Amino acid sequence: MPLLEPEPEALRSGTAREPAPDRVTDRSATGTPEPLRAELTALLGADKVLWKISDLVRYASDASPYRFLPRVVLVPEDIDDISAILSYAHGKGREVVFRAAGTSLNGQAQGEDILVDVRRHWTGIEVLDDGARARIRPGTTVLRANTTLARYGRLLGPDPASAIACTVGGVVANNASGMTAGTTRNSYRTLASLTFVLPSGTVVDTAGPTADEELVRAEPDLCAGLLALKAEIEADEELTSRIRAKYAIKNTNGYRLDAFLDGATPVQILRGLMVGSEGTFGFISETVFDTLPLDRRVTSALLFFPSLTAAAAAVPRFNEAGAIAVEVMDGNTLRASVSVKGVPADWAALPRETAALLVEFRAPDEAGQEAFEEAAAGVMRGLDLVVPAASVTNAFTRDAGTIAGYWKARKAFVTAVGGSRPSGTTLITEDFAVPPDRLADACEALLELQSRHGFDAAVAGHAAHGNLHFLLAFDAALPADVERYDAFMQEFCALVVDRFDGSLKAEHATGRNIAPFLEREWGERATELMWRTKQVIDPEGVLAPRIVLDRDPRAHLRGLKTIPKVEAVADPCIECGFCEPTCPSEDLTTTPRQRIVLRREMMRQADGSPVEAGLLDAYGYDAVDTCAGDSTCKLACPVGIDTGAMMKGFRHRRHTPREERIAALTAKNFRVVEASARLAVAAGDAIGKRGGDRLLASVTRLARRAVRPDLVPEWLPQLPGSAARELPRTTQVGASAVYYPACVNRIFAGPEAGPGGTPGLSLAEAVVALSERAGKPVWIPGDVTGTCCATIWHSKGYDAGNRVMANRIVEAAWGWTAGGTLPLVVDASSCTLGIAEEVVPYLSEDNRELTVVDSLVWAARELLPELTVFARAGSAVVHPTCSMEHLGDVEQLRALAEACAEEVTVPDGAGCCAFAGDRGMLHKELTDAATAKEAAEVNSRDYDVYLSANRMCEIGMERATGQPYRSALIELERATRPPGR
Repeated sequence: MPLLEPEPEALRSGTAREPAPDRVTDRSATGTPEPLRAELTALLGADKVLWKISDLVRYASDASPYRFLPRVVLVPEDIDDISAILSYAHGKGREVVFRAAGTSLNGQAQGEDILVDVRRHWTGIEVLDDGARARIRPGTTVLRANTTLARYGRLLGPDPASAIACTVGGVVANNASGMTAGTTRNSYRTLASLTFVLPSGTVVDTAGPTADEELVRAEPDLCAGLLALKAEIEADEELTSRIRAKYAIKNTNGYRLDAFLDGATPVQILRGLMVGSEGTFGFISETVFDTLPLDRRVTSALLFFPSLTAAAAAVPRFNEAGAIAVEVMDGNTLRASVSVKGVPADWAALPRETAALLVEFRAPDEAGQEAFEEAAAGVMRGLDLVVPAASVTNAFTRDAGTIAGYWKARKAFVTAVGGSRPSGTTLITEDFAVPPDRLADACEALLELQSRHGFDAAVAGHAAHGNLHFLLAFDAALPADVERYDAFMQEFCALVVDRFDGSLKAEHATGRNIAPFLEREWGERATELMWRTKQVIDPEGVLAPRIVLDRDPRAHLRGLKTIPKVEAVADPCIECGFCEPTCPSEDLTTTPRQRIVLRREMMRQADGSPVEAGLLDAYGYDAVDTCAGDSTCKLACPVGIDTGAMMKGFRHRRHTPREERIAALTAKNFRVVEASARLAVAAGDAIGKRGGDRLLASVTRLARRAVRPDLVPEWLPQLPGSAARELPRTTQVGASAVYYPACVNRIFAGPEAGPGGTPGLSLAEAVVALSERAGKPVWIPGDVTGTCCATIWHSKGYDAGNRVMANRIVEAAWGWTAGGTLPLVVDASSCTLGIAEEVVPYLSEDNRELTVVDSLVWAARELLPELTVFARAGSAVVHPTCSMEHLGDVEQLRALAEACAEEVTVPDGAGCCAFAGDRGMLHKELTDAATAKEAAEVNSRDYDVYLSANRMCEIGMERATGQPYRSALIELERATRPPGR
């Protein structure tokens, strides 16, 4: 054990608490039992079997109110692995559930036996027919697919609010639709073909010219059974009519019985049945979608009404005018959304009865847009709108920023309302549809029902399609609260079915939540046909039992999860999973959601239980050490939960008083530390150039094992040499800005050479030269050495050191800028962010006028307009850093790159590289995992230049791709350098 390895006990809560009724029991503390673990390891390999208790717990929760602990989690890489898993399950009588993003809201991504992660190794999109179609693997997020398709002016039909995180496979398996899909643009209507694996292991490609012949040979009983069911359904005119009527509105409750009417052959029938089957019929390994035009001329409005029913009454008129989306939000939703960045603060005081419609028109051209706007104006003249807050305009707009703000508030419905729920309560998301012309009546009835059962629910939804969502919060640890929820559900289901002939799940799928009420909606005859369909396709019941079909009338109450209180920064989390795709450690250890899920399980446990001990033992590395601390989770979370900040807090808790004192000492003596670091880098570079990289790596690895991996960096061959001791000479007189070279650029050298082997400038030399060339010279103070943005200490949780350096840089910067008279230009985006976040809190009222500008912004806004480009590269690929995302500077990076190159590419898979200062040297496996997808995309072709704007991120990307990344400012200096100089 390393000498300074922190004690897991440092992260123990220590609070007095009663064990929760749904805690993981002690018998599961050792993880996956034998012989299950050994058999699956022999079958698939150890790296595809997750068996620790921490693995099982982190996969036990999803975005739903349910929680089921799997016996084992498997991570297959290909169809052969899937077939092997299914064959094993058949032979051993085991059950299998597939899970992709875990954003489903009804528990369909949870299993109690074998849980299979089909996200990690199942991403990718291939554009076909110039964008008219797209072949998409199931683990690809909808956002990622649409980002690629946007280049071709196309998009997918389904557009769920969780597009940032939900996967295409999950969207198809649930037939999730979203704001605009309705009944015509969903997966059922826009899928061209599917490839899937049946429970027996048979692989079916519905696009194959001989697919039916092959299926008959492989599965004769299945084919005969499907055709028999088809004949039986078609012979019953009343049932056929009922099925068609049920799908006239949005409906994802039960199986798609219309597949028997729409499909002529077993393969065609299966193609339809797989949509919305929630993983109970097979595994969808590939999809081919017919895409839709991306109409870019958009006009939108957020219109406020005195009541929900008044808003609902206006919906048919906007539908008739051609609106592609009409979204409704009630007063509770609007008030809760103030927690979303950019939402007007005065919405917090909106009257409870207020409601709003978000109405959007999309057109391919100006003429179409004008026609829609004229039709919208006609509707507006007959509306009784209200202005309950100063920020309300009740006007249509074309402004993209304003429209994006409206949609951000709408899409945050579940997370914003869920985040504002009482601490410790469980959130239930219900989803139903009624005929659109009955929407106003349904709203009135729903509000009355909620009030009668003591729920002050929030309501929102796709009003254009008669589809409403509402959220209920209750304490799952209190039996009386659970019974209150059950009583509500019984009446709610009766209301939707008996009074409105609606669907109990419009787009969220049946899951576990509505399975007991399936027959209430469909009737005995249709429900029994669904059971028989399941028997034909999965006769041994291997796949997802108790999902979709369950005869237990109280199944919706089984497995409800309690939500114990955790650290304040994470307590509002509803475990939606929106944060996961942005997380650098997603494919290595844990995600932000899983870090919170694991913490909550610790709080469910009795203090000192075997389960808590097992979780604490794994948490140090899996959660704390391998968190990059980049806080991109905060950007993805609609309510801004910063799990990175929580991990930094845990790092601080693990520090001993002695470690804190040493960290403060390094801050006080940073001038010496900086010089020593530069000397160490120079020595390492010299040894490495003499073939000693392997020796240096071996020595540092030994030191890491002896001391502590999270303290001693590992030598990487990609590390550059040391920077020059002296910074470029500048003068204070006539300076337009103060230039602050970050410590990383004072320690590490820049790229050794430019394109074609031309001598390379340091970043400091490039910034000085560019500023002088543009007529806006900068001044580098003579005493910048020994100062830092404080991120070094903050990111590691060294509070005392952070305070020392933050105060030092505040005092120095105030003096350098003559009391804020000049802007402070910082040449590393992470340091710009560090000063903005870690230094600003130390500013006094007297010096809050300090203006901190990232060098990218300085160059793009102040210098570029004054520069002449003489030599552009042919192509450039750009790596935006996570700090740029936080600062909103990505477009400035693109602007600089476009000045330097004819063609500029930002990879669709670009994300945080996780080098995070020195974390890439402390845990290089983190950077390897974080950059894998982006690196593969970058290396799929050649570029002339590889650009970013942070030295450590450039090193991380160079390590990942083998390509020479450099600062965009260095390339801009080369591009604008007059010929002959």
